[in-house]
This record gives sequence, C-alpha cells and structure tokens, in this order.
Amino acid sequence: MSEFTTVARPYAKAAFDFAVEHDQLAQWQTMLGFAAAVVTDDSMQNILVSDLSATKIADLIVKICGDQLDQYGENFIRIMAENKRLQVLPAVLAQFKEYVDDYQSTTEVYVTSAFPLSDEQQQNIITAMEKRLARKVKLNCNVDSTLIAGAVIRTDEFVIDGSSRGQIARLANELQL
Repeated sequence: MSEFTTVARPYAKAAFDFAVEHDQLAQWQTMLGFAAAVVTDDSMQNILVSDLSATKIADLIVKICGDQLDQYGENFIRIMAENKRLQVLPAVLAQFKEYVDDYQSTTEVYVTSAFPLSDEQQQNIITAMEKRLARKVKLNCNVDSTLIAGAVIRTDEFVIDGSSRGQIARLANELQL
C-alpha cells in the first residue's frame, strides 16, 4: 500500500495545485471521489488489468463518470490511464484530502462514546480539540456501548482514552505489576 502512496502523491499534488489555482477544491474532491469509486468496482478492476488500450480504458471511465467530471477531470483520468496508474486513484483521493485538510488547517477527530453525545458535548469537544491542536476540527462521532461510560478521542497524532473500559484495563495492568 505504501507503494500506492508514493505513486499517488504527484498526481494528488498536481490535482490539488490545479484545484487551488482555480478555486475548485470541493469540485475536485467530488470528481476524484466519484472516479475512485468507479475504479474500485470489481469488474472495473478486471478491466484495468486487461489488455485493453489506455485510451479505451480512459474512455470507458470517462463515459461511466459522465457529468461528474469536467474537462480537466477527464484529462486527469486520461493522463493516469496513459501512465497505467488508475489503480492508485483511491490513494490519490486520500492524499488529495490530506492536502486539502492541511491547506484549510483542519483535522479530523474521531470520538467513540458509550452513549450518543449531545450537541453541547460535541461543541465542547470541538472547542477543546481546536485549542489543543490549533486547527479547525471536523468531528466524527460514533457509539460503542462496550465502553461502559466515557469516550475515546482519536486524532492522527494521539488517543485520549477516557472510557471506563480503558480505565479498568489500565487498572488491571497496574495490578498485575
């Protein structure tokens, strides 16, 4: 997978730079997302490794994507097809999203709680994390009743485990020492 990241990086950077220059970040993220979904389909995966020419594969993907791609998105798909890099399109999308997050100074924070969080609790977490990370925060919440109580907060940089299950596990670990 790391080889995909290495191959995807210049394509993602080129798409990102173009999108910034033309003030089309959201449009490009949508286009790349749709095209990445197309190439991850099992039948499309078989076509990507077939003996079809790069032009025919690109034409097929452009046709499937239809109005989801503008002329620049179509050109991007054709260039990737010529270089036999369409398989890495999902990695291009992931890298593109990272560039957008860095550009917009945002980061994703994942909160898993024992019970659904109220709007006020979510806002308190957003405020605290924005202060700690010095970035805008996109909060992704889910519920896991096995935590018993509390919450686990994850970012790319750290994990804060304030769940009862985590506290019990740490206590059990200390008692074994």
